[in-house]
Amino acid sequence: MRQILLIGMVVTLGLVFARPAGAQESKPAAATQPAKSDEKADAKQPDDRGFVPIELKLPKPAFKGTPANVPPGTNLEPPRKGPRPPVLAPPGTKNVAFKKPVTSSDTDPIVGNVKMVTDGNKEASEGTYVELGPRPQWIQIDLKDKFAIYAIVVWHFHGSARVYHDTVVQVSNDPDFIDKVETVFNNDHDNSSGLGLGQDKEYWETYEGKLIDAKGVVGRYVRLYSKGSTADDQNHYTEVEVYGVPAK
Repeated sequence: MRQILLIGMVVTLGLVFARPAGAQESKPAAATQPAKSDEKADAKQPDDRGFVPIELKLPKPAFKGTPANVPPGTNLEPPRKGPRPPVLAPPGTKNVAFKKPVTSSDTDPIVGNVKMVTDGNKEASEGTYVELGPRPQWIQIDLKDKFAIYAIVVWHFHGSARVYHDTVVQVSNDPDFIDKVETVFNNDHDNSSGLGLGQDKEYWETYEGKLIDAKGVVGRYVRLYSKGSTADDQNHYTEVEVYGVPAK
């Protein structure tokens, strides 16, 4: 009987020591995978209205980070933590400004042509931007029809970090912007351009462009103002995208 007990103990100990170290603590890899994929799926789920995030194609960054020193006289937005929140819009929303006609307050640009503003090239390189003269200037896009506009993205010159002043974006059905003008963005904090006192903040130019939530405002014409930058007095526009759907 004693021999049988000894044999049983030896077999049991052999099974214990034969198990790989840490085997009891290991968990199947599949147990952690679904949570990550579910998070990605949730990010693209429609909201209660059926709206989904607008997907933007961004140009290559020309520099890393943004300067820590705040230029004198600016009213900068605080640094953002994490990725930029998306703008939601109805499915099928697209860039309705692509290749649409552009006019400007400066009829003789210093560099480039205003048609570059809607040509689809938003890279930070030579030959991709139009340069307008000093003082407040504007560019205007004719969408050729009325659209419900959910987002406007503007890239000024973003080859180096700079802050453009008195950035104002308006939408109207009046090409002269006199009647029924809707302002969707205004960071002119001292009304030096005479378009009203703005509540939005100034910002560093980067490859992301400035994403403006237009909240479905209806209009045919989009006009964008600026008044020089922390780099110089000229006004530059690389690209403007307008995301909308035909107005009902």
